[in-house]
Amino acid sequence: MTTTMGSAAATGVPGILGRARDLVQPALRKAVARLDESSRAQSAYHLGWTDRDGVPAAGNGGKAVRSALAVVSAQAAGAAVETGVPGAVAVELVHNFSLVHDDLMDGDTERRHRATVWSLWGAPSAILTGDAMLALALEVVLDSGSPHTVPAARLLTETTRRLIEGQALDIAFEERDDVAVAECVAMAGGKTGALLSASAAIGAVLAGAGQEVVSALTVFGEEIGLAFQLVDDVLGIWGDPAVTGKPVYSDLHAGKKSLPVTYATTHGGAPGRELAEWLAAPEPSDEAELARVAALVAAAGGREWAVAEAAHRLAAAEQALAPIPAGPRADLIDIARFIVHREA
Repeated sequence: MTTTMGSAAATGVPGILGRARDLVQPALRKAVARLDESSRAQSAYHLGWTDRDGVPAAGNGGKAVRSALAVVSAQAAGAAVETGVPGAVAVELVHNFSLVHDDLMDGDTERRHRATVWSLWGAPSAILTGDAMLALALEVVLDSGSPHTVPAARLLTETTRRLIEGQALDIAFEERDDVAVAECVAMAGGKTGALLSASAAIGAVLAGAGQEVVSALTVFGEEIGLAFQLVDDVLGIWGDPAVTGKPVYSDLHAGKKSLPVTYATTHGGAPGRELAEWLAAPEPSDEAELARVAALVAAAGGREWAVAEAAHRLAAAEQALAPIPAGPRADLIDIARFIVHREA
């Protein structure tokens, strides 16, 4: 049976995300079942399907934004949404590979209100589990049965390379005092924009869409990827831990040169200079000190700029969708607006 995602205007973004989750989750579970016992158990835990002991759980496996983009992009190419399911599974696996590794690299012990994989099973196991998910992503695309698996696989591997490059820049920036906004934007384009761009295009690629459609979806995804990272950076400083599932001021505690922080240090006058001095020689900080630093970022214009830039990127993303049919275009625009206006 062919599934349709429907109009976001009629059903709301939660309905679109829910239908995408219902469509993709069975295929994702089937794919994860191929993994070795250890990687399978840790992946199932990370995805919210089980607890630490393997007992089934109704955990939070994420918002399914990437899944929704992938299946709607197949529709944008005139194909059934099912055509995009292998691509959706693949981008979810790549995304979760990156999260498992990011948590380890950042030393984070909590994600989605639960202990992280590395904090429970140790670093070596977490590395292998992430690697297993990454390899499985490519396998899922190659086994999709689509006559367009080669370009889809190439998109996935190029995306992974860009994601890794972005993460490497993010780590390198922690040791530098002179990061420019343009460099930070380039880092975000790799770390976040690449995967959301692939999510928005891979369903269309599997459907054999023409270059105009694929290019439009690619640009759309790049722009919402940057918007996503801008919002994520704002939440990483000012988000409510009860909603985000991350500790308060988590990005400041980690010394991250996030987009609002970088803008503040390079454009923020006296508050920006004070912030730059703190970043150059941070002291062990309690919550009160981190609150003071967050106030410096805001006073230097970092928060206001990030919110405005996210809105600018959202507008550019919407404009890129001109060649896309009205129904899928409406769904994609509403998903993009959800990304920018989210609180977690």
